[in-house]
Amino acid sequence: MVAIPGDRERDRHAERWDAGPALGAPAPGVGSPQVQELLRQVLDHTPAAVAVLDTDLRYLYVNLALARMNGVPPEQHLGRTVADVVPDVEARLDVLEEVLADGVPRETVSSGHTRADSPLESRYWHGAYHRLEHDGRVVGIVGIVLEVSAAREEQRELERARERLALLDEAATRVGTTLDMDTTCQELADFLVGRLCDAAGVEVLPESGTSRPPPPDGTLRLRRAALASGPGLEPVLRSLGQPDEYVDYQPGSAIPRCLRTGRPVITNLPDDEEFGRAAPDPANVTHYRAAGIHSALVVPLTARGHDLGTVSMVRSQDSPVFSAADVVMAQDLASRAAISLDNARRYTAEHNAVVQVQRALLSEPGRPHPDVDVAHRYRPAGRGALVGGDWFETVALDDGRTLLAMGDVMGHGLEAAVAMSRYQAMLRVVAEEGADPDGILDRLADLLLRTGNERPATCLIAVADPRNAICTMASAGHLPPVVFTRAGKAALVPVPPGPPLGTVRTRYTSYTIPCTPGGTLLLYTDGLIERRTEDIDVSLRRLTRVRPRPGAAPEDLLDQVLAEVAPASPEDDIALLAARPRG
Repeated sequence: MVAIPGDRERDRHAERWDAGPALGAPAPGVGSPQVQELLRQVLDHTPAAVAVLDTDLRYLYVNLALARMNGVPPEQHLGRTVADVVPDVEARLDVLEEVLADGVPRETVSSGHTRADSPLESRYWHGAYHRLEHDGRVVGIVGIVLEVSAAREEQRELERARERLALLDEAATRVGTTLDMDTTCQELADFLVGRLCDAAGVEVLPESGTSRPPPPDGTLRLRRAALASGPGLEPVLRSLGQPDEYVDYQPGSAIPRCLRTGRPVITNLPDDEEFGRAAPDPANVTHYRAAGIHSALVVPLTARGHDLGTVSMVRSQDSPVFSAADVVMAQDLASRAAISLDNARRYTAEHNAVVQVQRALLSEPGRPHPDVDVAHRYRPAGRGALVGGDWFETVALDDGRTLLAMGDVMGHGLEAAVAMSRYQAMLRVVAEEGADPDGILDRLADLLLRTGNERPATCLIAVADPRNAICTMASAGHLPPVVFTRAGKAALVPVPPGPPLGTVRTRYTSYTIPCTPGGTLLLYTDGLIERRTEDIDVSLRRLTRVRPRPGAAPEDLLDQVLAEVAPASPEDDIALLAARPRG
């Protein structure tokens, strides 16, 4: 590994080549000066680096390519070892010694840096070596070397790309499993720890109006949505704050800079002053040092053109500082997680809006007649499910009768809630016509088929008539109601079910039962009893096993039904309506 020799150096080199015992006398037929000159030109001008070393592995000859590779003048090679000329190259001298010992040609890869300038982080060479012999005597070895740094770098980039894709694929199954924003943030923080950092935190911009009082002038307030760390860092980080707390960041610190520029902020091996500027609060630096934290990386969480927050990562103790490859990986993970967070944020906003719409529409049902006690409940599904179209209504009719209605619009979301309100409005209008339950359903079915733009819905209508001690019911595909007697026993009412409203044109049938003081009629939607892994008959039997205390008020009955029958995490909304005639 050498530099380019000049003419005088090359001539001296040629004399050493011709006279030295390493090569001996030229072979017959090729010893003429012309042939030797041609061979010298071949060696001197080939793009492959060629070197001849003696049995002590000292240079006897180097060609021009090897000279350029090493960046060392030729006269500084001759008589010196590889380690003398290029000490920063791992030349695999053990392989060369094996070639000298047994004469078996070998190939190997060496790495490091020569004295020639190079922008590469590390260089690699592939060498082929064979032994030289003369008169049965070992006189040295010849090495032919080609630089393979570019190929090695491409291979390393390919390996890094594969690792990055594998990590992103794993993240796709681990982050964003729900439509809950805080759960997604915690999944992201947990995923990063051990893979890209020793501790991670996710901070999100607070929703408008949720932070009281406002932050001091010049500071940025974020909500810490998630925090994760290895066992060694957990006590320190927990002492600095908990998830769901609001954190004020000093002007110019890492997180405000990251959000302002939209670019990652890296703080590798900072001194205390630089660490203090990057930290949310300069007073935290002492705690960071005590935990051995030496590097930090902040990456923005941005989706669909707007900022959601940041993800912060730190490394401590023996972990290396953050590299450019780490930043690329962190950005890829943050970009994917940001989409999940934005989906969760949008869902949460819609979910809350629909719940408020439903509660507003259901909070003031019509007033029953004074001789009927009515209680109602509405419980939306968990945050992981879309809000449904469950609804109920009470209407005071002529002759002291009270209409009770329970319905469930098919589908979920805001459209189902809006359709629910239209069903309520139509029911109130039709109920004023004074028909029996089957006639009311017939009239609703006619209206829906004429408009043709409503979602189908199940509906159960009951008309309580305490004066005549009867209750008449009709069903449009709804679950059967339950009657609780004064003694607390329960039974399903076999109301003939017709098709849901908005599906086919048909005529509905009413069913009448006694309506005596002390008995309670319960109407409900399917979210109360349905289980994916359970037959509906089993679920209905569970409801009829409820035993309220004798004389329990409708309010108390609903509380007991929810406690004993409703799923712990309902997948659908639950609406309940209980009515009991007074004595």
